[in-house]
Amino acid sequence: MKSVPVPVLYSVSQLGRELGVTARTIRFYEDKGLITPQRAGTTRVYGPRDRGRLMLILRGKRLGFSLREIGEFLDLYDADPAHQVQTRQLQQAVRKRLAKLREQLVAIDESLAELSEIDRQCDAALAGKTG
Repeated sequence: MKSVPVPVLYSVSQLGRELGVTARTIRFYEDKGLITPQRAGTTRVYGPRDRGRLMLILRGKRLGFSLREIGEFLDLYDADPAHQVQTRQLQQAVRKRLAKLREQLVAIDESLAELSEIDRQCDAALAGKTG
């Protein structure tokens, strides 16, 4: 006799623990329409799809994408079974983000060099005053 797989369902606290976020964070993304849990009576239950979407949301936020952009990627995933449109738009967004981060890296490197020079000048000034 074949056994029927039982779907994995998570409570908000279980899902939060597994993904390292608070229940409040999960509810926030739910309020934004990015995840849509089922209901078991009055309790929210999250399935594998919600878990996967939440993982993508958290990754997108960590990489600096806006909730609007993340929502668009998720919507495209549902609308485009071949994922061609989604992949193209994701690649465009990733390339824009890479360019922005590279610009920020140049600015950070310049700031580090300038601050290091000021620090060196302070050391020299203090050495001259105490010596």
